[in-house]
This record gives sequence, structure tokens and C-alpha cells, in this order.
Amino acid sequence: MTALEQSDVDLARAVAQEAGALLLAIRDRGTEQGKALGDAGDREANALILDRLRAARPDDFILSEESIDDTARCAAQRVWIVDPLDGTRDYAEGLDDWAVHIGLAIGGRPAVGAVAVPTTGRIYTTADAACGTRACAVPPRMVVSRTRATDMVERVGVALATTRVGMGSAGVKAMAVVDGRADIYLHDGGQYEWDNCAPAAVALAAGLHASRIDGSPLVYNCANPLLPDLLICRPELAEQVLAAIAATR
Repeated sequence: MTALEQSDVDLARAVAQEAGALLLAIRDRGTEQGKALGDAGDREANALILDRLRAARPDDFILSEESIDDTARCAAQRVWIVDPLDGTRDYAEGLDDWAVHIGLAIGGRPAVGAVAVPTTGRIYTTADAACGTRACAVPPRMVVSRTRATDMVERVGVALATTRVGMGSAGVKAMAVVDGRADIYLHDGGQYEWDNCAPAAVALAAGLHASRIDGSPLVYNCANPLLPDLLICRPELAEQVLAAIAATR
């Protein structure tokens, strides 16, 4: 099967896996450290992803954190939205919670996604995501930034009596909810479409709630790619979390 014949989700999975393997190899070669390592990872993973997507889907547009934005994408129905290295600082510091995001927005909706967490060997996609029937933890577990959880997130966490768990990248946090290690991922500190398109697609495919923090749908391929807030949670918690958010604003 050629790349042109692959389904969108199989393409997303293959590209995420290849980029993740490259990022591990870049770190293992030991020729860069610190910021230089993060820069190399961003640059080389981005080049690989662009090459693979352009070869496989030459008529689609790509919005990447690491590339100049072609605003002609705004008129397109199909736009790949990618973050070659989500959690660059964690990667550069030798930590494990960083990810590769390959998302596809169709008509502005997060339709296809693959999130690779290379240090664990896991790739989560919209084809195989499932949150199952497990019960929420009591108290619920909320994933938050290790370094910069916002006041609103902290207030909501207190209001819901959550157990807060610090993690790195947005993709890693979102996938912790997908695979049952957490129940809530709430963010309001500023993100862009590439930070959450693929994670939101996977979360929605898994049957989770994913929205803006006012409950409105997540919309992608906007002229301004800023998408500053996000809620991903177990569906049975959504009403309660949204009410707690509203009470803190």
C-alpha cells in the first residue's frame, strides 16, 4: 500500500510513530543539550512530518507550530494541524512526558488524530481510542501543569476536591484521561490549535467530553490559531466541571 492509499488515521499513526522514533534518536545521539536539543527536535521532526504529509496528501494544507503559516488554508476543508514536539522543554530536560501530535481538521472539526508518547511506546489514535466503562476515581484526578497551573484551574480543583497530578505536555495530559490515569484535564493558560487538535480528536473518539471551558465546541483552522482554553474529561463529570468553571469566572 502506498502512502496515497493509506487511510487518514493510518497515515497519522505512521507519521507520529516515525517522528517519535526520530526524536528519541536525536536525544540518544547526545550531540545537543538543553535548548539546542529542543531546537533540533522541533526542526528535524517538523521536516519529517511535512515531507510525509505532503507526499501522502498533496492537496491538503498543513498548519504546524514550527512552520510559517500559509493563510490560504483558511479556505480549505482539510487541514493537518501538527505539533512535531509537544513539550519541547520536557524533551530538552530529559523528561518523559512529551508527545507528537498529528491531527486532521475537516470542516473545522477535529476529525482524525494520532498522539504518540514515544518514551512509553504508546500511540493513541481516533481509530482505537476508548475510555471504556471504568468508574471515575473518588475524588476525581485532575492533570495540571507541573510548572504553571493557573489560578482558575487551581480554584476548580479545590471546588471539586480533586487530586491534582502534575504532568508535562498537553498531549500527555489528555492521553492520561483517555487511558484512565486521570479524569479531568483543564487548561486556560493559552494554547494554540496544534497543542490540542490531535488530543481533542482522540478524546472525542474515545467518548470523552472535549470542549472550550465555556462548553462551546472546539473549532479548528481559524485565521488566528490561538485556542487558549480546553476541557477534556469523563462525560459524567462535564456538567459539574463546567459549573465549577463558571462559578470561578
